[in-house]
Amino acid sequence: MTKRFGGLTAVGGVSLDVDEGDLLGIIGPNGAGKTTLFNVIAGYYRPESGRVVFEGRDLTGHPPHEICRLGLTRTFQIVKPFGNLSVRDNVMIGALTRVRSVAAARAEADRGVERCGLGDYADVVAKSLPIGLRKRLELARALATRPRLLLLDEVMAGLNPAELAAMVELIRRVHAEGVTLVVIEHIMAAIMRLTRRIVVLHHGEKIAEGVPAQIARDPKVVDAYLGEEFTLE
Repeated sequence: MTKRFGGLTAVGGVSLDVDEGDLLGIIGPNGAGKTTLFNVIAGYYRPESGRVVFEGRDLTGHPPHEICRLGLTRTFQIVKPFGNLSVRDNVMIGALTRVRSVAAARAEADRGVERCGLGDYADVVAKSLPIGLRKRLELARALATRPRLLLLDEVMAGLNPAELAAMVELIRRVHAEGVTLVVIEHIMAAIMRLTRRIVVLHHGEKIAEGVPAQIARDPKVVDAYLGEEFTLE
């Protein structure tokens, strides 16, 4: 996969496979091309070369709403709920990609709100939520689309330690329920313990791939991103 913006190659020749049931992490410095890769996979950008194949179907060039309906959904690094709508109504918007009636979407939203620990906030206006609950809302809305493959873009960023621990457990539950996950994250203590396999990007290129223990001691990864002080216990 290659994606350029003018003379800048944001993603250069990156290939990866995600198996059903996988929990894959993607790490790398700011500007490494992680979010651009998600944008290409989810249909927001069309690549200059390469293909996106999901369950045997070529999705390259398909618009995001079609890709979402086929079971591939993403969250966004900068959380932007519909601020003047309630938490329930925000999740209903995700559900309406899958169900045809408002009543069915409301029932789906109520289940999603409870699933993500937002039951006490279902009728709260989304713009009044603190960042930790907004992150949960972003995840709940994505899950309401019934994804089989879910791309999570820094859903743990900005959380305090208690919120972080709760989000890690929520992600583990979602994965245990059968959703395949690809997770971008900068919080190494979380990503190293959460994921089964990690891909490392640097300057738009894949420089390493392996299990967390391999990545933690890979000299290229230590030099480009982790630093000598990082240890995996």
